[in-house]
Amino acid sequence: MISAIITLIIVLGLVIFVHELGHFVAAKRLGVKVEEFGFGFPPRLFGFQRFSGQKLEKLAEEEKIELTLTDYKVNGDTEVIKETVSDKIQEIDEIKMTKKWHFFLGNHLPNEQENLKGGTVYSINWLPLGGFVKIKGEQGDQKEEKDSFTHKKIWQRSLILSSGVLMNIVLATILISIGFYIGLPSVVSGDSETNRIRDLKIQIVSLASGSPAETADIKVGDTIKSINGQQFTTAEEVQNYNKERLGQTVSVTIQRGKETIEKEITLAEVDELGVGKMGVGLVETGLVSYSWYRAIWEGIKAAFYLTWQILVAFYELIKNLIVTQAVPPDIAGPIGIAVLTSQISRLGFIYILQFTALLSINLAILNFIPFPALDGGRVLLLLVEKIRGKALNQRIESLIHTAGFFIIIAFLIVVSVKDVSRFKESILGFFKNIIG
Repeated sequence: MISAIITLIIVLGLVIFVHELGHFVAAKRLGVKVEEFGFGFPPRLFGFQRFSGQKLEKLAEEEKIELTLTDYKVNGDTEVIKETVSDKIQEIDEIKMTKKWHFFLGNHLPNEQENLKGGTVYSINWLPLGGFVKIKGEQGDQKEEKDSFTHKKIWQRSLILSSGVLMNIVLATILISIGFYIGLPSVVSGDSETNRIRDLKIQIVSLASGSPAETADIKVGDTIKSINGQQFTTAEEVQNYNKERLGQTVSVTIQRGKETIEKEITLAEVDELGVGKMGVGLVETGLVSYSWYRAIWEGIKAAFYLTWQILVAFYELIKNLIVTQAVPPDIAGPIGIAVLTSQISRLGFIYILQFTALLSINLAILNFIPFPALDGGRVLLLLVEKIRGKALNQRIESLIHTAGFFIIIAFLIVVSVKDVSRFKESILGFFKNIIG
């Protein structure tokens, strides 16, 4: 269970941190000052800050002795000679660019030094779930300063706001490409290249409500190893075998992660076609791998395909929310993600890699929905500013984002309550393991 918690922290931390890194890089490249870039969330544990500027530095000293003779005439023929000796020390200085890093603990920032200007604070914070970036002028202030966010052109501000989404898509592409190089779990078909597929298996991808499989506590992701001791190579063979045994009880051996489980299932007619089965959707899967250059191309294609599919799913979700005013039962919030991460962590590293890529794409699309408090909502307000020719009143904009934030929090609470009901057995098991 501890390993599942660590996995959750790493997965969420990576996805959120990369998102904030996108904002950070774009702001820096466009000349906007980043006041702080933190890993994790406050309170701050420690940090680093670089001070830079021009400083006068002494190179050498030069001594110069001068002798001056002055001739005076006093009372006619009397002549007086005055001798003056001066000893001067001349200092030779040079203006140099100076850069110094300072380490500090807690929330006490180092004091600025003479002629040196403090740069971005890079911090490590106590709550290790992602990160954050604090950009100068992002609250609408300091508009007259050239390194402020609000001073920049609309297209530059839009790019800074959109860069987190782009970085999440890039992260997903990289992870999927790595997965295809190592060997990524994928659905295979008869025309697939068998020389690049290994560990072929028949996997459960869906469960019919009220089906014999659901009653027997079969889970999505389980692998069918055998039925009544007989092994199969294709999903069609399993379906034909079950079709001939309507009403019979069969012994199904499944693989769940590293665990092998035996289940007794009574086959029944569970659909309108009258096909006797367990009530599961089956596909043939295997670990598909490519050469490194082919893996990159396949990763790019898969990332764009998944992005499109998730976009369609989000569209259907939003449409259903508007039409029915109800949260779909299969949507997962923070608690659901934690439970799913725990389940996937048992399957192995490559499944975690795949799950992280999907989560990264989901975060990208969710963040770019044109809703207040999200990146997409802020870009939408910039578009309004472009059309109007002037920015919204800062107070009104803040109220819009605050209202959007509370609506999102309320939605997360509703989804989390559903998560508790949906995953109550997993949650209870988690606390039982902690209590012992």
